Amino acid sequence: MKRLGFIGMGNMASAILLGALKAGYLHAEQVYAYDIDQKKVEAMGRETGIHPASTAEELVAQSDIVLMAVKPYNIEEVVKEHYDAFKGKAIISIALGWTYEKYREILPQETRVAFVMPNTPCMVGEGMALLEETNNLAPEELEFTKGLFESIGKLLPVKTSLMNVGGTLSGCGPAFLYVIMEALADGAVFHGLPRDMAYTLVSQMVLGSGKMLAESGLHPGKLKDNVCSPAGSTIRGVRALEDGNIRATLIDAIDRAVMMK
Repeated sequence: MKRLGFIGMGNMASAILLGALKAGYLHAEQVYAYDIDQKKVEAMGRETGIHPASTAEELVAQSDIVLMAVKPYNIEEVVKEHYDAFKGKAIISIALGWTYEKYREILPQETRVAFVMPNTPCMVGEGMALLEETNNLAPEELEFTKGLFESIGKLLPVKTSLMNVGGTLSGCGPAFLYVIMEALADGAVFHGLPRDMAYTLVSQMVLGSGKMLAESGLHPGKLKDNVCSPAGSTIRGVRALEDGNIRATLIDAIDRAVMMK
């Protein structure tokens, strides 16, 4: 049983941890965690039974594999401060933009690393994670990494050149979708639907629609057409979306998010 250590316990790391514990892929006794906000780690320890570490160096020493979940701009500082501790270790990095080649510039030669871009739905077992194809994990470490993310959703190996845009779509996309879901619910509330009921309806509608797209093999345009009766209410709503330039707005949202990376 490999010991996994989390450096950083923000929203994404918490989603991975809680999802994998719920799925039974991880067990609390094999997990260690460190965060500069010690209270956050201690609270997670009380909630789940994982082992809080008082320092990053202690965490690395206790772990077979380290999941690097600090902000991208802090990576170099963390590696520099604990350079010797990382020697011979394996790292799973979820820090945006930190590809295998970028890590190779700062890590000890014998340190192994893989870059993964997950998203927050990992918490409920419906995550989408991208694994950079270029990595140097040992076979058993790669198997563990794949198993971890497959236990909390889907995992797709991706070329380095596509990690940025793919990770933007799957990683930022949930936030964009939540804005749309909230707005749809607001529209129903405007016409008298209780808010809790509106959120129930919209969440199940999105869940079912996503599953239908994934399993039917049909183009989303065809699925849309199947709902739109001639002169019906749905096509009138679609016209309102087109009047509001929803397609261009969503394309621009992805474009701006990609350009920031």
